[in-house]
Amino acid sequence: MCPPLSLEKQSLLDCTVDIEAASVVTTTTMIIVALYVLSGCSQPILMTVLRQAGLADSNCQVYMLFYYLGTASAIFTLPHASQWPSKRTMAKAAGIALWDICAQTMNYTGAALTGPTIFAIIYASVTIWAAIYSQVFLGRRMNTFQWCAVILVFGGLALTANDSVETGSTGIIHGLILVVAGSSMHGLFYVMSEAVMTTGTSPQERLTVPQNCAVQGMTASACFAVWQFLYTLPHFEARLLEPMQTAGTSLLQALFLLVIFGAVSFVHSITFYHTLRHLPGGSTSAGVFKGLQAVLVFVFTHAIFCHRVGGPEMCFTQIKLFSLVTVAGGVAWYGHATSKIKQHITHTSSSTLQSKMKLRDGGSYHSIMQQETTVIEIEPIASTVDATRQPQG
Repeated sequence: MCPPLSLEKQSLLDCTVDIEAASVVTTTTMIIVALYVLSGCSQPILMTVLRQAGLADSNCQVYMLFYYLGTASAIFTLPHASQWPSKRTMAKAAGIALWDICAQTMNYTGAALTGPTIFAIIYASVTIWAAIYSQVFLGRRMNTFQWCAVILVFGGLALTANDSVETGSTGIIHGLILVVAGSSMHGLFYVMSEAVMTTGTSPQERLTVPQNCAVQGMTASACFAVWQFLYTLPHFEARLLEPMQTAGTSLLQALFLLVIFGAVSFVHSITFYHTLRHLPGGSTSAGVFKGLQAVLVFVFTHAIFCHRVGGPEMCFTQIKLFSLVTVAGGVAWYGHATSKIKQHITHTSSSTLQSKMKLRDGGSYHSIMQQETTVIEIEPIASTVDATRQPQG
């Protein structure tokens, strides 16, 4: 963070260096965003693989235990002497994890019932939910261009909805309801997770990316571990072993698939929280990239499952191609609109700082500062929300 304006003229040079460093951070962030999208594409596809292997029983929820164990493993990426925030902040993160347990259980149970493509269409509504909840809880204000881009993303995904639902059964409709409810809850989870990492007046009130992953992952893993002892073990043979034998899945193969699912969850969780913390737009930007991820699921599903598993819903069609183009255009539009806002804020802040330093040299700095009520600082890796959020009461 740049030093306060009351320090020496060196502060202007420090801020200039910080702005240059921000471009390096942005490059790293965009690589991580790419990993976020690709790992997210693999999750619904892996759910189909687990279902085919007899491991997707919605009562046992074994796959969710491994999902959150992957998230919890972020604790191994923390420095040995890492300073943890206050217990109150960690309790907030644990509470958010309990909320996400409900959301993700609905989402991935729905994914097992609907298949990757229909799941991807509905799950992409996280974009809209995150934008709405950001307006309500974070005071974020998006301009008309950003809203149009968000709506365009969701509209592109909706193009395939009727075609996919027509192939459905009672189970698929049940899955759709679960994913709609889970997507709304997950959109609010985006906003709450962003808040616990970016709000607060001191480091003791904020979690870092790996810390947030670790706390939420360990909380959820503990809950699902208890469920495995209470429910899954007494029903192991009927709920898991018999379906696995029917599918021809050995215990070793089952363990391998579940570990892969957990590893992908680790990558997706780390990159997800990094996206919330460092990408301009925070939770809304993460939601838009979730839309791009959803359409890419169509491409991968066609390559892996078309004419092999399921019916025509697994195959890529012309309308899905049109959806891909529409969503990609919306993502590009939103990114461009957000970057323009960030450039404007950075330019305004830099110009204001330079003007105040010149006034200070001329002896008028004190009188000007008496008229100011806010000191403008530039924090290069902070989300755009920090610069655009309305003052809270």
